[in-house]
Amino acid sequence: MILLAAKRAKRWIETVNPANGKVLRRFRASTRTDVEKSVEKARKAFEKWRELAPAKRADFLQRAAKILRSRKDQLGRIMTLEMGKTIKESVPEVAKCAWALEYFAENGPRFLTPEAAKTDASDSYVAFEPLGVIGSIMPWNFPLWQCVRFAAPSLMVGNTAVFKPSSATPQSGLQLQEVFDSTGAPPGTFNVVLGSSEVASYLIEANTAAISFTGSVSAGQDVAEQASSRLKKVVLELGGSDPFIVLDDADVEAASTGAVAGRFINNGQSCICAKRFFVAKKIADDFLDRFISKTKSLKVGDPLSPETDVGPMVREESLHKLDRQVKDSVKMGAKVETGGERLKRRGFFYSPTILTAVDPEMPVMKEETFGPAAPVMIVKDDDEAVRYANNSEFGLGSSVWSRDIRRAEKAVRQLQAGMVTVNNIVLSDPRMPFGGVKKSGIGRELSRYGMLEFTNIKSTRLYEKSPLAFVHVE
Repeated sequence: MILLAAKRAKRWIETVNPANGKVLRRFRASTRTDVEKSVEKARKAFEKWRELAPAKRADFLQRAAKILRSRKDQLGRIMTLEMGKTIKESVPEVAKCAWALEYFAENGPRFLTPEAAKTDASDSYVAFEPLGVIGSIMPWNFPLWQCVRFAAPSLMVGNTAVFKPSSATPQSGLQLQEVFDSTGAPPGTFNVVLGSSEVASYLIEANTAAISFTGSVSAGQDVAEQASSRLKKVVLELGGSDPFIVLDDADVEAASTGAVAGRFINNGQSCICAKRFFVAKKIADDFLDRFISKTKSLKVGDPLSPETDVGPMVREESLHKLDRQVKDSVKMGAKVETGGERLKRRGFFYSPTILTAVDPEMPVMKEETFGPAAPVMIVKDDDEAVRYANNSEFGLGSSVWSRDIRRAEKAVRQLQAGMVTVNNIVLSDPRMPFGGVKKSGIGRELSRYGMLEFTNIKSTRLYEKSPLAFVHVE
């Protein structure tokens, strides 16, 4: 159990550059007392923050966005050093965070407008009010974006936040606190605590009103168990094994380009990466030729170089897990078309890999693969593709490729997923709700739907004269 283990908390955490395996920095882990103080600070800030008009809170979000844009190169470099994301992806991640803050600043006041309702009362409406201090426990793979996609809507509502970044990316988390502090918002509006699973437990056990968590299924189950024992609401964004379906009328050139982008983004370490590929037999050879050729042309190397396409995996144990999944699948009959091994160089690099001759029982198809490996399965028709796609405990995202939008839409309606995209890869977008079904999570992030997750949806009825005055009560 990740969060419930009764073990002595680590006093220090180290960050390691995955490109060379060298220690970057050491940070003191937060104690239980530290966490409780941060939550109390956030609770006091909540009393001021919630009373601000939504338009005023929006001003602070706009300030944070402006600061992020001005520091995008510095923050991008920090992310790349801490977890290996290529610099040409990390800098745009900062810009995306700024966009999300701007989106909720511009639309938040409208999203929070009370909704009128018709009842027997003189006036009836539904109001959306903040809950209090929200605890946020986030992973390392999108160090800034994972937090901001929770924080932007939650702060806009009037909640305050205590954020625990991954122990692999503490500096990124601290940089976010510095950004929010620089806006002039009430002290304690946004807070950061550092540490591993023990600190996450402290945050759940503290006086937080609700918890937002992104991570593995097993860790999410632990979070849900701890939070439910205290009757705290949770939003969970967990694993994914997203299908990438190529129908026989697809634009093969576009689909193969999308396959490379969808699988190898963030070095293959994204919950919404394309992870299982289902390709119609009619166009399979053409698709594979292009997919393999484009994958072989990817430049693997120093993530700080703007020319690098694929960097290292975040940790050595992550690399070993992926290698085990690939090798066990090969033993079961999968064929390596390219890659399939650790690169012989410093750091945690795995060669971009494509496997064919796979079946649903192989680890690369049955388990979530969190790294640059793409299993491709050939299917006879649309129905078989959808059937295999749904044969998973996960249901986060899916993509379908076809020149016939209506044909693709038929598959979309049958797919068991929280998000589906046609003729593009699945990406998070502040304007659209983000989340999944089955073991991929509970609740939604982003958009108005995500914003209202951490609100008290208050029903209000106003009577000019009490109807009870006209009721005879014996």
